[in-house]
Amino acid sequence: MSAALAIDHVQIAMPIGGEAKARSFFGALLELEELPKPADMAGRGGCWFAAGGHQIHLGVEADFRPAKKAHIALQAGNLIELRARLEAAGYTTFDDVPVDGRCRFFSSDPFGNRIEFLEATPQK
Repeated sequence: MSAALAIDHVQIAMPIGGEAKARSFFGALLELEELPKPADMAGRGGCWFAAGGHQIHLGVEADFRPAKKAHIALQAGNLIELRARLEAAGYTTFDDVPVDGRCRFFSSDPFGNRIEFLEATPQK
């Protein structure tokens, strides 16, 4: 019998020195709580954030290239308000067709990594 698997965290990459931009986007703009990194990993750079019961880790890559197809998907309680905040902060958003009755759009983090935002519950 196999063990049940569940997602603990996802990691996306960012360039060296991108911590301030990551905190501004994921912390201030998306309102995710920053988590302290373990002491033995803090020297590697990057930032960790809580996202519901999961975590998003931003890790530093010397030869950074943004993820244009691979992406994380974040659920939002108010997709319209979140989209307005992103656009007011200068981030471009792109529509896509609903999935399982949930509206969604795409944008990018400050490093060019693709991010999907979707309604937490289906629209009636």
